[in-house]
Amino acid sequence: MNESAPEFDLIQLEIQWQRLISIMDEVDNAVIKTSFSTIVGESHDFACILLNAEGGSICQSSFSPPDFCVILPRTTRSMLERFPVESLREGDVLVTNDPWLAAGHLPDYAIVTPVFHHGRVVAFMGTIAHLSDVGGHPGDIIAGDVFTEGVRIPPAKLYEEGRENALLFQLIGQNCRVPNLVLGDLRAIVGTHQVGARRLREFLDDYDLADIVDLSTEIHDRSERVMRERIAAIPDGSYEFGLDIDGYHEIVHLHATVRIEGSDAYVDYTGTSPQTDKAAINCVYNVTFSSSMYPFKCALVPTIPNNEGLFRPVHVSAPEGCILNTTFPHPVNARAKTTNNINQVLFGALWPAFGEHAQAGSGSIWPFSVSGRTAEHGEFSVHVLPHGGRGSMRELDGLVPIAFPHNSSVTPVEIWEGQCPVMILNKSLLADSAGAGRQRGGPGQVMTFRNTGDVTINARVRPDKIFCAPPGLDGGQPGKTGEVRFNGEVITQFPILAFQPGDEIELRMPGGAGFGASDQRDVAAIRRDVAAGIVTIEGARSDYGVRLDDARVSS
Repeated sequence: MNESAPEFDLIQLEIQWQRLISIMDEVDNAVIKTSFSTIVGESHDFACILLNAEGGSICQSSFSPPDFCVILPRTTRSMLERFPVESLREGDVLVTNDPWLAAGHLPDYAIVTPVFHHGRVVAFMGTIAHLSDVGGHPGDIIAGDVFTEGVRIPPAKLYEEGRENALLFQLIGQNCRVPNLVLGDLRAIVGTHQVGARRLREFLDDYDLADIVDLSTEIHDRSERVMRERIAAIPDGSYEFGLDIDGYHEIVHLHATVRIEGSDAYVDYTGTSPQTDKAAINCVYNVTFSSSMYPFKCALVPTIPNNEGLFRPVHVSAPEGCILNTTFPHPVNARAKTTNNINQVLFGALWPAFGEHAQAGSGSIWPFSVSGRTAEHGEFSVHVLPHGGRGSMRELDGLVPIAFPHNSSVTPVEIWEGQCPVMILNKSLLADSAGAGRQRGGPGQVMTFRNTGDVTINARVRPDKIFCAPPGLDGGQPGKTGEVRFNGEVITQFPILAFQPGDEIELRMPGGAGFGASDQRDVAAIRRDVAAGIVTIEGARSDYGVRLDDARVSS
């Protein structure tokens, strides 16, 4: 911590901090308004982050996925090793999608723009965004190495003194299937950074500040102190949990030991399955590190905006060559299939210490996309990011399907159907999918897609928890596993699907897990669940041992 930083008035500090967040919210909104693809503009698979001149994250937009704020400082510092701050000029924009430097797979581009004020760099505007296509194998889970997955861009200048790097744009555009979407999103993001830079300079002028050094130091140090206080309240010792999760060809085991020593937490993933070249589900350390922060953030400091200071007391290690610290060039494109379960391992280990903020297993994200060409739609690539049910907590039932741990949105049906020849026939909750418990898990959902066009197109789905159910806590029951049906037949392997005219794909997403023993659930709550269609009368009897009839439910 910086002991020589000036004293800040707490009210003034909060006002200035919230104004910085509002600047990033404006940048976020500008990305949505100017983006070209559904994965960015509708699914919101991007984050807008303000960093200080040394690359430390100060804040992010209110709507950003939580992990990117942890990753981007590491990425920015890597790029600054190649392009030192003193060498940058106004109008420069840095970029990389190297999974081992950035966000863990090639579609996530990290774009960083220096903000100049009175001739020197005072901050960076940063965005990590999932672009629609990066070339390579179109099946995101079955590539054998990262070379097969697409084009890897080392730290480079996307713009130099305001001019596009024409060769780099050409390289990216000619190595992807939908260059209008990919290049359009890149240009849009660079434009939004100019909005943020202008607002930040206005902020500095309004408060007569030369830079944000003292402000960022205060934010980081205060955040670190609070996190340390919360960790110190946890009894010293080791907390351990293991979890089997869906791999692709085989089950994967994640194992965590969390050691609390005073105000520091040490997370060790020794005992986790080794990396694999059979499926692109490996995770680079950057992503494992960031995913490990989220349970601590949610449970210990839920009201403090994300910034780098929060994560100083949390230390993460994973054996090199395990699936949570993969080595180059192992495939990583579907790494979220693994990282989305890290929170469940840590909640499983620490739930006695986290108390009311611990969460049972959730149903995860199920990315689904279609791509192809038709006379009506031209070349298209459309994504939707639906989810299973949320896990329950000690005092709360699980939520209906909502993004966790990835703070994404679901592409609206009307937008989806307007951009591709695929109709969404059904989108509804799945009765009896929620794990039983004193607090019930959130129900899963079903979505059914039909190719209503006259040509065969490509479809990709990346399900999770079709073999290994979301785990319950404190005696709660697991959520129900999911399944994928292709023209009515259950499938368990997920290559690129030839989606022919009239074909239907049905996604039946898992329910969240329960918290506490099911025989402790209030009968009135079970009756409400039956009335709402979350639990059937048969489910009330089999899952809770409660016999209801139609008359009692409706009364």
